[in-house]
Amino acid sequence: MTARRVARVLIDSPLPQLDRLFDYAIPDHLANEAIAGVRVKAPLRSAGRMVEGYLVEVGEPDASDRPLSELESVVSPVPVLTPGLYAHARRCADRAAGSASDILRLAIPKRMVRAEKAWLAAGAPATPEVDAAAREWAESVLGAYPGLADALDDDARLAIDAPPHPATLADGSAVGAWAVLLVAAAVRTLADGRSAVLIVPDHRDRAQLEAVLAGRVPPEAVVRDDAKQSSPLRYAAFLRTLADAPCIVIGNRSAVYAPVPSLGLVALWDDGDPLLSEPLSPGVHARDAALLRHELDGGALLFAGHTRTTDVERLVAVGWLRDLPAARRPSPRVVLSATREGESRGSRVPSAAFAAAREALVHGPVLVQVARPGYAPVLVCAECRHPARCAHCGGPLHAARRGAVPTCTWCGRAAGGWTCPDCSSTRVRMASSGSERTADELGRAFPGVRVIIADGEHPVTHVDARPALVVATRGAEPLAAGGYRAVVLLDGDRMLLGDDLRIGESCLRWWSNAAALAAPGAPVHLVGVAGPVARALATWTQAAYARAELADRKPLRMPPTVRVASVDGDRLTVDAALAALRAAVPELDAEAVLGPLPRDDEGVRALVRFDYALGARVAESLRASVVSAAIKGRRPAKGSSTGGRNRLKVRVDVPDLDL
Repeated sequence: MTARRVARVLIDSPLPQLDRLFDYAIPDHLANEAIAGVRVKAPLRSAGRMVEGYLVEVGEPDASDRPLSELESVVSPVPVLTPGLYAHARRCADRAAGSASDILRLAIPKRMVRAEKAWLAAGAPATPEVDAAAREWAESVLGAYPGLADALDDDARLAIDAPPHPATLADGSAVGAWAVLLVAAAVRTLADGRSAVLIVPDHRDRAQLEAVLAGRVPPEAVVRDDAKQSSPLRYAAFLRTLADAPCIVIGNRSAVYAPVPSLGLVALWDDGDPLLSEPLSPGVHARDAALLRHELDGGALLFAGHTRTTDVERLVAVGWLRDLPAARRPSPRVVLSATREGESRGSRVPSAAFAAAREALVHGPVLVQVARPGYAPVLVCAECRHPARCAHCGGPLHAARRGAVPTCTWCGRAAGGWTCPDCSSTRVRMASSGSERTADELGRAFPGVRVIIADGEHPVTHVDARPALVVATRGAEPLAAGGYRAVVLLDGDRMLLGDDLRIGESCLRWWSNAAALAAPGAPVHLVGVAGPVARALATWTQAAYARAELADRKPLRMPPTVRVASVDGDRLTVDAALAALRAAVPELDAEAVLGPLPRDDEGVRALVRFDYALGARVAESLRASVVSAAIKGRRPAKGSSTGGRNRLKVRVDVPDLDL
């Protein structure tokens, strides 16, 4: 019998039961095209149709008589799935109890034929050359951080506190000093003939990296990986990462999967930003994907930020990351402002912060950070303080401006004739101030001064050095030429009231990132906040705060001292998954499982807490239950009215204990 060549194919499907390699015979007419990594079409008997997938590997010739379907076609001649990318996707999926195809759907853009033909016609790109001046610049920047250059050479794993101040480029534009640091590390890596991947939360951070990179390296050596790009541009950028020539990739969370050659550096900026947490299944955080990438491909691994997340601090504590001390530079001058004797206790801006802003406005812009956008995000009854709700849908009411008719934030209906259901009052009052109302109030307090609003509806990335009051929501603060002459952080007490295990970490990150925009020596006033978070900001000891948080969470078994998985589904399916888990991992103690408790969608949810050493076995057991539930969901039990609704949903490494 003649031996057949066998293709092992990963089907591109969201069905968990298809998350394995399928064997197909390679027909003679595809013998030269069917190579590892290409997209293919193949028949799937269970679906009764052709499906797309990736040819992961070509197996040994098979002379057996087992029945094998043949590949239908090769979709593209380009091997887009490299062995390293598949190994990375497989590891990430297994760790998160998910499917490799879900990871690859994030990592490999949709095929664009014209972009692919143009890339093939252009041929392989040349190896970029970094001139001596750029390398000297990179060495000078890294030299300010003792041991950093040597650590990059040794492919070390590092946690570094970024410099908390703005920097000015040759053209006069402002960027964060952190961007200069990361670009210097990337330029040095490229000069050594290796690739670098820089991962940032959003387009504002990416723009800063691009500004620093401009003129440092050849433009063709910089690859932008951004989900907001047009499909042809994003696919062309992905194809560039497949070339043998090293490059610098800058992008958002999916850039961590970029299949660059000779990986020398993966750097992650501000890993506490929720934008780096992947919302799509299986929900692998960019931080975890970067850790797995380092294990597989080597290279240096760098986590940088103005604050230290408890996740990174845990890795430092166990010795997995090396803590690189910050450079000896002055930290922001933080003042804890509170109302003084004689001032109204309800005063939003204490006299000390007000005076600092007035003095700073003589020299340049002043930043005022607020919690929420809009004019009056929350309205309450003027008599009994009961929250004002829409009579139609129950949504909260808000006012677009002073004196405006309240409208519902859910359904958009006007509530001109609103009446309080508790006291029958028809008057409402503002319970909180948004960016627009704050700008209105400060504009009256500082007549003749420019007032700039920066929030989601009014995006502003840069302001000049002229005097101005910049009222911005957290995370939307523009960069100021030369830095802000003063920073006032309002609504801190309200921010700390958030119902979130990590709210302290988040507030410290929001405030620290805003404080880092201040010019050297400029005052930063944190208004109305005391306690550990305020002290950490005032003393600029964010890493110590993270260590204290870890110590507090350990006896309570809260993440990240343990890993947490959520298990959602109907009661019978969740109970079966938990029983199977206890049988597979008997080391789980009696307090490992919280719940199951009812959810709003008539299902239930349970949380499973487990030590990191048990992670592989827990994920394997939960994944097996997901596959089993998916298969059973196709065949409803006799007399059952649930149909396919008993499918199980599992997410590993949920950030907090939210039942």
